Amino acid sequence: MNNHEIDYKIYGDDMQFVEVELDPQETVIAEAGSFMMMEDDIHMETIFGDGASGGGGLMGKLFSAGKRVLTGESLFMTTFTNAGTAKRHVSFASPYPGKIIPMDLSQYNGKIICQKDAFLAAAKGVQVGIEFQRKIGVGFFGGEGFIMQKLEGDGMAFVHAGGTITKKDLLPGQTLRVDTGCLVAMTSNVQYDIEFVKGVKTALFGGEGLFFATLRGPGSVWVQSLPFSRLASRVFAAAPHRGGGKDEGSIARGLFDMFNGD
Repeated sequence: MNNHEIDYKIYGDDMQFVEVELDPQETVIAEAGSFMMMEDDIHMETIFGDGASGGGGLMGKLFSAGKRVLTGESLFMTTFTNAGTAKRHVSFASPYPGKIIPMDLSQYNGKIICQKDAFLAAAKGVQVGIEFQRKIGVGFFGGEGFIMQKLEGDGMAFVHAGGTITKKDLLPGQTLRVDTGCLVAMTSNVQYDIEFVKGVKTALFGGEGLFFATLRGPGSVWVQSLPFSRLASRVFAAAPHRGGGKDEGSIARGLFDMFNGD
């Protein structure tokens, strides 16, 4: 294997975290801001780019970092290395209610394509890049699904998604239509396109989006019940507005104003 072999355990139900067990000199990489806690002898280091091994020089690192900017991620990632002589543990938390999906990339031909905000952590050596969809319709109308992340390697990767997660195994030619925001990840052999919702009334008054993702097998697809964009829009819609009465939702209003700097 080219990737570090790490053991792990997932805790919790709706607000999960993953505890990674590192042997001496083993390393795990993670998105900035996902760290929760770690034991003694673990060395934390911020690195430029996607954290993949193999060097590539300055231009390679700049290209790697540039790919991460396109997916809306930070220029930097964080590595956690066990510098001691015994097993040590480091934990990473979910950013919002949902599930952590452990994926052994060696079981999926070394590649998984996922939504740009889904990646949480992975074994050292897993490459985190971008996956452009070839069809122009996906680019203009895919929304969250236009530029997706690709995780490549033969080690463990951890992906996070909102709400309840379901995995669908598609047979050759079998089609699944999914809201673009509900698509979490898919194997590299799944064909992906954007389809317009038929019927003007359905599109305008049905309360759904104008487009959905069409996924065609063979391959596996992971779908989430609560995309973060949907959760955020409901929270924003339920928050008291400045035009309301003084006593309207006093506690919620106070929290809302606090986060807005008032």
